[in-house]
Amino acid sequence: MEKTCTEVWKNCLQIIKDNIPTQSFKTWFEPISALRLEGNVLTIQVPSLFFYEWLEEHYVGLLRKTVKKQLGEQGRLEYNIVVDQSSNSGSPYTTNMPSNGNGAAAKLQAMPIPVSINKDIKNPFIIPGLKKLNVDPQLNSSYTFENYIEGDCNRLARSAGFAVAGKPGGTSFNPLMIYGGVGLGKTHLAQAIGNEIKRSSPDKLVIYVSCEKFCQQFVDSLKNNSINDFVNFYQAMDVIIMDDVHNFAGKEKTQDIFFHIFNHLHQTGKQVILTSDKSPKDLAGLEERLLSRFKWGLSADLQIPDLETRIAILRMKMYADGIELPQEVVEYVANHIDNNVRELEGAMVSLLAQSTLNKKDIDLNLAKQMLKNFIKNTTKEISMEYIQKLVCDYFEVPIEMVKSATRKREIVQARQISMYLSKSHTKSSLKSIGAFFGGRDHSTVIYACQTVEDLIETDKKFKNYVQDIQKKLKMS
Repeated sequence: MEKTCTEVWKNCLQIIKDNIPTQSFKTWFEPISALRLEGNVLTIQVPSLFFYEWLEEHYVGLLRKTVKKQLGEQGRLEYNIVVDQSSNSGSPYTTNMPSNGNGAAAKLQAMPIPVSINKDIKNPFIIPGLKKLNVDPQLNSSYTFENYIEGDCNRLARSAGFAVAGKPGGTSFNPLMIYGGVGLGKTHLAQAIGNEIKRSSPDKLVIYVSCEKFCQQFVDSLKNNSINDFVNFYQAMDVIIMDDVHNFAGKEKTQDIFFHIFNHLHQTGKQVILTSDKSPKDLAGLEERLLSRFKWGLSADLQIPDLETRIAILRMKMYADGIELPQEVVEYVANHIDNNVRELEGAMVSLLAQSTLNKKDIDLNLAKQMLKNFIKNTTKEISMEYIQKLVCDYFEVPIEMVKSATRKREIVQARQISMYLSKSHTKSSLKSIGAFFGGRDHSTVIYACQTVEDLIETDKKFKNYVQDIQKKLKMS
């Protein structure tokens, strides 16, 4: 029986999943869908041109081997690339590209895009000599890639931003839309791109402007009858960085003027960088034609940083300020302020201020006392769910595996430590603990606790594991 494209791609994914990190698999392969299988050619659909370029640059060897394993030596891969999701027909605008198989994406100049560009037409609004002006980019010089900590929460956005900074207007992610919640580093990353462009290409005209500022400038230009000067200025830029574009909502005339500026910049190969608190598909109050253009390039989200990233951010802050703090204080702050980077850095500043003003050494007690304004004043009862998550995160094992019947050594170890800590840190009965960890009986819990106690006595490395986790529990 002949295999379908879905079956072939599913088998390929199984091989790929075993050969790359889990986070990379989720980011780069889960969004892909199998489209068709014609002879020995498998066609897969990728969500953007950026995906195509990234796969061809980083995973082409692995893809080629897995496809040939499924389809034989003559097996080949083709991409169906979603270029624009906003097609009036209801289905996305797509184009096909072959896999080069040599690790470099094909030249993309000839790729059709849903815009008609005629480079021979002279723009009548460009003011001769404007590019000779010395335009202040309005950038904060402290926002750089060097002090922007990379983690799983921001890797895609940071990588795309670095690529844009190296070749503004010359990559497929134009515009680059960076979105995420408050205080997650959107402005920092956007301005880091601008600073890097100015560093490597000082003659480039770069401008950073918040959406609110842009709207106010537009209103002023209407009052002063200088709308042409306003448009000419922004159309003359090589790079525009527009912060908080969600604030365009409801401002129809401002949206209209930005629409025309955007079109001019995009069609003349200039770079547009946008930030927003929501992804383009979730933005309300914006015209569909503007939203569709926001989707042309890459939309990359910033997520809440994990514990390791938060600790790294604090260490970067300490290094920049030339100070040192006890490890337990750093971990306490990072554990308890987990919603955004801005609050994390604000807590550190407050801690340093109180230490300096009161001439006290910064220790864990001072940290607990001073961070009450940042931490919700509720006593959190430790639960079996929390213990299980803490242990699984510590050993980097999936939570569902701890509850499963597997006897793999690392899983059994995590399960037994979880049971031991649940017995000592919660009021749950042995029967309840056993039931929670996969429906086991109370005798299994007793055995697990005894095993952990014995290993603590005889295995120094194991003892350190348990002590580390208990320390994290105490800081909860």
